[in-house]
Amino acid sequence: MPSIPLSMAYRGVVLLLWALVVHNAVESRGLFWDGSSFLVNLLDSERFHDFYAARAHIDWLTQAPMLLLADAGLRDTRQLAMAYSATLFAVPAALYQVALARVRHDPLLLAAVIAIIVLVYLPTSFFIVGEYNATFAAVTAAMAVTLTMGERRLRDAVILCALGALCLRSYEAMVYLGPLLAAAIVWTSRRAAIPDFGFRVLCALAALAYIGAAVVSAVTIFDYWEHPHFLKVRSTSVDFWQNMQFAIPLAGLVICGVAGLRRPSWLLGRGPFIVLGTIVVLLALSPWWRAVHPPSILYPPSHYVARQAAGILLAALLGGMWLHAGRRLDPPAVLTTLRQTVVSRRLLTLVTALTFAAAVPDIALTRLWSGYLDGLRILVNERTGLIRAETLPLHEWPNKLFFQDWSFPALSAIVSRTPGRAYVVSDQDYLSNPPFEPECGLLPKLRGYGWDER
Repeated sequence: MPSIPLSMAYRGVVLLLWALVVHNAVESRGLFWDGSSFLVNLLDSERFHDFYAARAHIDWLTQAPMLLLADAGLRDTRQLAMAYSATLFAVPAALYQVALARVRHDPLLLAAVIAIIVLVYLPTSFFIVGEYNATFAAVTAAMAVTLTMGERRLRDAVILCALGALCLRSYEAMVYLGPLLAAAIVWTSRRAAIPDFGFRVLCALAALAYIGAAVVSAVTIFDYWEHPHFLKVRSTSVDFWQNMQFAIPLAGLVICGVAGLRRPSWLLGRGPFIVLGTIVVLLALSPWWRAVHPPSILYPPSHYVARQAAGILLAALLGGMWLHAGRRLDPPAVLTTLRQTVVSRRLLTLVTALTFAAAVPDIALTRLWSGYLDGLRILVNERTGLIRAETLPLHEWPNKLFFQDWSFPALSAIVSRTPGRAYVVSDQDYLSNPPFEPECGLLPKLRGYGWDER
């Protein structure tokens, strides 16, 4: 099988990431689910919507542009929604580009980072307002920097400190990702040839930041353990298999991983090409599976459900990157095989193809989202007063992919030419399916704002 050059894989994936940023921004995909509630709360309160202190740093980073635009006088909710979406997608894209740039000369490390984009980012990013998207990207960038320190070690240590500050209050997954990164940084600093005092101090500060992130996450998990939202999260954490975009490439990884560990020589044959080639085809065709088997649908809410499994998978892949960088002498047999040029280049080619295949369902869902948003916009501009959600065809295709009862008021206000003229509301009492924060689900004001359709 012919392999692609490292530079082509790197540039191709980077271009794809930023093309998706532009596409998703134009279609205002950041409004999906909680995103609409977050945006209206930002605009109505004119301050950060950092209701959850353990994730505040990510919120400040992604919400600051909206506050600046509103403060500058922008009142077009369409432009604000696009700008908010652009920020939410640009932050992880930029961080993943940092990771890709740092490992672009090592085919195995490059393949690992691309695999993270395929297995962790793209299958869970429809719920882009989730802070985990930026957190996972920051952690990946931090590990890439840690494992590729060269002559500019002092600069790299500063980067690790900056990423550590971002991750300090970012997401609960740092309870296990934080110690992993801290250990890798300590390992790297101790192996550095003739390290200066400043470098050691900065590495120590970076490691402490990631340990601090783990402590913040642990305290948060303890405090919210019995919260109704956390109870629901724990009960659905094993349902990641419902996310086809996650489950399909994961199945390919598991098959190749088990076969490679049992018999490393299997990696030298046609087995990986057959398995991952099949996965590429299945993933690219996944938007049309429902034509043959109606229950087999791409389901955006499952991105939210799969995020915990994705975090654990991320930790495993980062650990594999560290193993590759650290075990140069006497490596495991499977790692020796993977390091062979023909194997590593072929693996890189396959995961790069898988990335472009993974973009197909992402784009397909975004097109459906655009139609859903247009339909809601027409509805609230033609009607007045309260519109009962239960009177709408919520369970028809593709509405059932996107509706969320308690975010209806916010979304209907954002897409209205005159917010407050009509709201879509649900009959539910918010007890059986409560929003995480009571303020979400209220009727937003958005005085002076409106969706400009020109």
